[in-house]
Amino acid sequence: MECFYWQSAQQEEVDFVIKKGTEIAQLIQVCFSLGDLKTKSRVTRALLKASEELRCKDLLILTDSTEGEEVISWYGTERMVRYTPLWKWLLHEAS
Repeated sequence: MECFYWQSAQQEEVDFVIKKGTEIAQLIQVCFSLGDLKTKSRVTRALLKASEELRCKDLLILTDSTEGEEVISWYGTERMVRYTPLWKWLLHEAS
């Protein structure tokens, strides 16, 4: 497994690109709080752009406390974005 960073030509960023073998397995954004709609939109937009460019559908946003899933329409397609508190993700990854 390898970990990378992604940045678009418009300077949008995805914090972690997880690669397993030759495939991009997961895209991970980290955002303390998604309470501000402007912040949520910025973080989500970058994740969706990277998803399209890297052809990855496993999209995760790590937060302080938000948990759940959301289907987002993106240029004629739908993408599932998962939200997980960082502490819960760390416990799952450690086991």
